[in-house]
Amino acid sequence: MPDADDALLEAFAKILRKQRNAAGLSQEELAHRAGVSMRYVSLLESRRHQPSLATIHGLCQGLGLSMVELIGAVEAEFSERGQH
Repeated sequence: MPDADDALLEAFAKILRKQRNAAGLSQEELAHRAGVSMRYVSLLESRRHQPSLATIHGLCQGLGLSMVELIGAVEAEFSERGQH
């Protein structure tokens, strides 16, 4: 069973990808809007990197979401996996 950090990172990656797709954005477009590289978005979505608060803020701006909306969705996904 993955530890809580791994499960949280997996939940973030899943929600980021889901929200990006729902917004109809490519990784490249989200990266441009968020002020990060496309490679970095790819690393986030593949659970190879943990974002800073500043990066989360930029991603939310790019997605047209509040930080509360994004983190709330991540928390719900995390909780569904039985993590607390």
